[in-house]
Amino acid sequence: MENRDSPILQVQDLIISFSHSGNWQEVVHSLSFSLEKGETLGLVGESGSGKSVTALTILGLLGSSSQVHGKILFKNQNLVSLADKDFRKIRGAQISMIFQEPMTSLNPVLTCGDQISEVLQVHLKMNRKDSKNESIRLLGEVELPRPESIYYSYPHQLSGGQRQRVMIAMALASNPEILIADEPTTALDVTVQKTIMDLLIRIKNTRNMSMIFISHDLGLVSQVADRVMVLFKGNCVETGKTHEIFTQPKHPYTRGLLACRPGRNIGLSRLPVMSDFMSLGKDGSMTELVGSIDTLQEKFKKDPLQDRIRRESLYSHEPLLSVKNLSKHFKEVKAVNNVSFKVFPGETLGLVGESGCGKSTLGRSILRLIEPSQGSVEYRGEDILKFSQRKMRETRKNLQIIFQDPYSSLNPRQTIGETLMEPLKIFNMGLSGTERKNKALEILEKVQLLPEHFYRYPYEFSGGQRQRIGIARSLMLKPEFIICDESVSALDVSIQAQIINLLISLREEFKLTLIFISHDLSVVRFISDRILVMNKGVFEEEGNPDEIYFNPQSAYTKRLIEAIPKTI
Repeated sequence: MENRDSPILQVQDLIISFSHSGNWQEVVHSLSFSLEKGETLGLVGESGSGKSVTALTILGLLGSSSQVHGKILFKNQNLVSLADKDFRKIRGAQISMIFQEPMTSLNPVLTCGDQISEVLQVHLKMNRKDSKNESIRLLGEVELPRPESIYYSYPHQLSGGQRQRVMIAMALASNPEILIADEPTTALDVTVQKTIMDLLIRIKNTRNMSMIFISHDLGLVSQVADRVMVLFKGNCVETGKTHEIFTQPKHPYTRGLLACRPGRNIGLSRLPVMSDFMSLGKDGSMTELVGSIDTLQEKFKKDPLQDRIRRESLYSHEPLLSVKNLSKHFKEVKAVNNVSFKVFPGETLGLVGESGCGKSTLGRSILRLIEPSQGSVEYRGEDILKFSQRKMRETRKNLQIIFQDPYSSLNPRQTIGETLMEPLKIFNMGLSGTERKNKALEILEKVQLLPEHFYRYPYEFSGGQRQRIGIARSLMLKPEFIICDESVSALDVSIQAQIINLLISLREEFKLTLIFISHDLSVVRFISDRILVMNKGVFEEEGNPDEIYFNPQSAYTKRLIEAIPKTI
């Protein structure tokens, strides 16, 4: 008989290993924790720390190439030794999971309603009519507009936030006792992220569920978790009540995670990164490098006088780029509607707004990756919209872009070396094969990658490394203007900090001018000299980053700022 005072879930000495080249590699090491009834446990760490693989093990979803040792007690029943037919009675019924990427988790050939109905029919034995009615009710519970219409919609017809709500409805369908939310808001706009977080908190409290909330973003975790467990390389390095972890972090890794996000009240010349807090030896040993977050932030504190002198110098020159009355219409949709602005040499102009506001369309229109409907884009005094294809092609050497998802923009069949050398061949730079290779190796070093990476393929790299490759490719032709289109939005906060610092150092070394596009105003504020806030194809306001951040004039900008997760 179940002891009602015991935790609903107990993980004891969990060891997870994967087969790699004939050898077993341990990725989670003797992990132990518990989850109380009605409690939310925050599971925190970078990609590769073991968060998601632990969650998948709880649900029995690891493949045959894995080995699991230890105990996972759900209401005192050991899930590790459970037969698959018995596990199916628990998975999706008593323990449910919201996966990180709903577009790849939802079945593209079934309507959203059919996918929710299937859960109800399998676990609650509902008939088709009742399951349809209950599915529509659930879609309403997760605050989707026109739930009847959503019921008949396919995943590709919905926005990212709507798809995430459908996933939540599926996870809630069988009224589970434990809900595992695995990075449920990654890459969503801050405003959409806030609505999803508010929804999860409300439903969890209404149903008195237990929840494991997995994230690399400590700001989000602080909003929802009662307790926090910090994972690093498959080990628990710190655990405790949320307030204690956030106000008095003991482990340098935890302090690093807290410090990597741009601070609200202090201006920094660079962001702290994990290597500022700890150093790892080849044997896995760790050396602590700094005592506190405050000590490091004081070290990197921006000099207000030097910052003011730099800004005055920036705007004393003629603009490098002048955009006048630019529009891009798709049938009835005015994605970009008659916007005008200037970008000055050496400046980083931040372009911020929600998905669908037109910021990426504007960036692509400037580079003529899509042709604008009207207006002009003057680069060094010449309207590039009037250039012939041949002249535009030649001009592209100076105008580059870094895309949001480097994996989809890199050719999977080319080595990194081939990818980097390709622009030199296309533009016939007159270099020999050896010279092209040496230039590629030089750029790899600039973006802090190793010479042996030259021979590898995109799939062999992490997300942060692939983003460095995207940056390296954009630098190969020595451009003077680069558009960074959501280039850090899907990265861990610690990797995000590294990429932002890299962009700042490269901007100074290569004398670059940047447009930095993002939905995250805190990141844009840190890297930018000036900010443009975009909404529904037009600009809401423009100004100094601190002025916009601390004294926004537009209700829309205020909403963006209020949605930014704030740690305790």
